Amino acid sequence: MPSSSGTKLATEPGGAGRNQLMHSSNAHEPYLLHPLPAKQPLLVENAAGMFSTLKTGHRVLDACGVSIIDHGSGAVRTAIVEQMNKVSYTHSMMHTNDAAEALARFLLQDQSLGLTKAYFVGSGSEAMESAMKLATSYHNANGEPGRTHFVSRKQAYHGNTIGAMSISTHLGRKAPYVTAFNRLDVSHVSAAYAYRGQHADKTEVQYAARLVRELEAEFLKVGPHRVAAFVAETVGGSTAGCITPPKTYFEGVRRICTKYGLLLILDEVMCGSGRTGTYFAFEAEGQVQPDLVAIGKGLSGGYLPIAATLVRGRVYDAIESNGGFVHGHTYQAHPLSCAAALAVQKIVRRVDMLSRCKQLGALLENLLKQSLQGSKYVGDIRGRGLFWAVEFVEDTNSKQPLDAMFAFANKMRSLAHEHGVAILSGSGTADGLVGDHIMLAPPLLITKRELWMLVSIVKLVYVQAETAYDEAKVRGANKAITTTYQPPQTKASQHC
Repeated sequence: MPSSSGTKLATEPGGAGRNQLMHSSNAHEPYLLHPLPAKQPLLVENAAGMFSTLKTGHRVLDACGVSIIDHGSGAVRTAIVEQMNKVSYTHSMMHTNDAAEALARFLLQDQSLGLTKAYFVGSGSEAMESAMKLATSYHNANGEPGRTHFVSRKQAYHGNTIGAMSISTHLGRKAPYVTAFNRLDVSHVSAAYAYRGQHADKTEVQYAARLVRELEAEFLKVGPHRVAAFVAETVGGSTAGCITPPKTYFEGVRRICTKYGLLLILDEVMCGSGRTGTYFAFEAEGQVQPDLVAIGKGLSGGYLPIAATLVRGRVYDAIESNGGFVHGHTYQAHPLSCAAALAVQKIVRRVDMLSRCKQLGALLENLLKQSLQGSKYVGDIRGRGLFWAVEFVEDTNSKQPLDAMFAFANKMRSLAHEHGVAILSGSGTADGLVGDHIMLAPPLLITKRELWMLVSIVKLVYVQAETAYDEAKVRGANKAITTTYQPPQTKASQHC
């Protein structure tokens, strides 16, 4: 029977078929929504070891910070299949599962760090959102529901959910949703960004003291009775590029947080899970015990989606005594993700893996400095473990950023991919608007030969980008906008 519209259906004789009708305008139209639709991502056909192979046959070394061990691990694959053969899903409101319980026990077995509970979610953004809710739940349990204000740092990124983005200062990612973020109770203090913040005549310890004084001043300005938590990346991630804290900084931060009864939340989604040479990045910061820690990317190394919020004992005890944590996700503590993560963590926690990360990190530092230090536009080379960044500037004395219109770091990332290396790039490094950096975060199982290859290609594409930038300046093709950058000048900075 003909349809009322007169169009033949797929089941009718001579009907074109639903797919043909739908696709007649463009048979190759992609239906997957990509973040940047103007550029279709390249298709990865398979991956093994340190490399991904594209459909074109092009092989690319992965140095993007998610793969913590390697691609195609037999041990991880076996763990996932074994778990699938037992149970693939449990509803966390009613049941638990062996994989989640075992992973939590494995992560928290070192009781000296004070972390006693693990809350497993699907992404780093969810882990940070959970940390914010745990902080407010803790203060509610203690009879202080007015503690709703969060203090975080400039040049930081904590995730894509509304809450996590509100405490972030990645201007490019916040811009489309700024009205939503502005409704949340947040303020920001200076980043621990020695390259741009530490005065040449001051020591690390003096710089740290200045930052801690600024933080305390912010607590007092807001009203300590209103502040729920201070949030910071232990080692800065993608926004400013691997900025490491000065000595004694986090010890001072912990002291001030304790003084005013608020919580310390550390975001180690990118820098944790062994990436910087200690399992938790904060372990390198002296006697510092955070109240909440978010980990993510290196937890499963990309095998399955998972992240975690780790909770200090006294925080959990208070929340539990008040009826528990009112929060949940359909796929939290997912058995397959937990099984994959546990298999990855057993590899990461092998006796020599963290020391190997430190040794290879020292090699990576040396190779980068030998190859790039002193180059025309290289301002700073910084990092820890296998987590390194290079910041580029127009002038190494004034630290004036490069012309943002050229997108120097993005150019390097594209060129590096063509030469067989996947690295990360960032813009807005200096102040959220201008500045360029690249990041190198290869798997912990990378070989010395592969590290040499990585740095060799980075050097090659830097030279290409430098040449292209010089030529663009000669042609006058760029509209200079670097004058928007103003070095930080605050009352606090004038004292130290």
